Amino acid sequence: MTAFDPVTLEILWARLGSIVDEAATGFVRTSFSSLVREANDYAVVLTDARGQSLSQSSFSIPSFISTLPRTVRHMMQRFPPDTLRPGDLLITNDPWLATGHIHDVSTVAPIFLRGRLIAYSAVTSHVPDIGGRVRSSDIPSIFEEGLQIPPLKLLEEGRRQPAVEAFIRANVRVPDATMGDIWGQGAAHERIRARLLALVDESDLDLAALGDEICGRSERALRDAISVLPDGEYRYAVRHDGFDAPLHVRCAVRIRGSDLEVDYDGTSKQVETKSINVVETYTYAYTAFAVKALLCPEVPNTEGSFRPLVVRAPLGSVLNATYPVGTGARGQIGHILPVAVLGALGPVIGRRQRAEGSGNCVITMAGRHAGERFSVANFINAGQGATADRPGLSGISFPSNLGNSPIEVLESEAPVRVRERSLRAGSGGAGLQRGGDGIRFAFDYVGEEPAGCSFLMTRRIVPPQGVQGGAPGQPARLEVNGVERDPVEVKALRPGDRVVLETAGGGGCGGR
Repeated sequence: MTAFDPVTLEILWARLGSIVDEAATGFVRTSFSSLVREANDYAVVLTDARGQSLSQSSFSIPSFISTLPRTVRHMMQRFPPDTLRPGDLLITNDPWLATGHIHDVSTVAPIFLRGRLIAYSAVTSHVPDIGGRVRSSDIPSIFEEGLQIPPLKLLEEGRRQPAVEAFIRANVRVPDATMGDIWGQGAAHERIRARLLALVDESDLDLAALGDEICGRSERALRDAISVLPDGEYRYAVRHDGFDAPLHVRCAVRIRGSDLEVDYDGTSKQVETKSINVVETYTYAYTAFAVKALLCPEVPNTEGSFRPLVVRAPLGSVLNATYPVGTGARGQIGHILPVAVLGALGPVIGRRQRAEGSGNCVITMAGRHAGERFSVANFINAGQGATADRPGLSGISFPSNLGNSPIEVLESEAPVRVRERSLRAGSGGAGLQRGGDGIRFAFDYVGEEPAGCSFLMTRRIVPPQGVQGGAPGQPARLEVNGVERDPVEVKALRPGDRVVLETAGGGGCGGR
């Protein structure tokens, strides 16, 4: 099948989506960690034999939708298609080849039909632990952040590679949970392979032709949406809290016909002493998300969704960092990229203009309790910015779609007792439409011995700004034992410590 009428095309396109969704459901149900089961920190993607994205699971993290196809193409360079065999499974966590930090492990599998490679499946997820120091924003080098996994074969023709697995297990605090999630990814690959081959067999489908058709339609849809906007250059700047000095993300959006370029020239240089640096693939991903979500949200993402877009960031800047700087906290900067793009396009998108919001806070703890090692990461979401048509949502993770970790799960995985989790009423900025509220989260550490701990927080100094006369949201804050603290200073929790964390509210829209 190489020609597609509209009905057949819709059915086949939907079938590809159902295949990756079924694989994702299996991965969630077999995963060991709450990062996948509860927080949704994963993605499943299907590409064609050229590494072009065809479909992704419905709950995939927005950034992973763009990074995973690039990981596939990087793997194709390291492992040319003619060297691959059925049953091979490739693995890496290289930030510059994958998702931007080593805490996500990505796997790629070739899919063969009667000896011919027709597609790749790709899965990534934030693993329970990757060794090194407890993830923090003040780690200067990737060598301190944990285990680096170069592109390797985890399975070769279906056979486990014991040395690769042994190296991973020897370098992480919770090897069973970490490898459990990685092998759960392997099960997702197997599900995609089986379902895709069944679809191709029953329909006599030319997958390459289908890929060209849906990618072409996705590209035309986005180009049509871009063409409606007036040509020109539009600018915006976002100020980050910074450390020794504030950091700036400067964004210029240039529209020429159906092409759109986003240029981050003038953005602050990479920070050699901190781990908030962003690699180019992650910068591209959250820029592409902002453009696609704003202009063409109704068409499923494929490789065609990215073709009209060019993203530039100066090499050596905080948005195009060079090896081996730390990138473990890259979300603190990366999550403000959609804010910058939406802010730049504000003058031409009318009532869709959005006030600034805040990303989530990440609490990471690792130590020993009751004779066992534990390592957990939990997300506490924040307030979204308002638009002219509606208030910002409260207690969500934007631009990502991470879930607030359930209290019961946190208490079962780490020695903590949660005292409060509630909306931080009134923390959203005032306006004709209010910004969304952040979250107030309080807990006691009840472990038997001290544990390493970190808080990835931003918007403490520079709160999310309002638009069209709306007020800014309330800034984030952290308190330990009744004393307000800088999150970077907190390295450990001791038995009896009480932590109160408040995430920022979103900016309001419109004057009173």
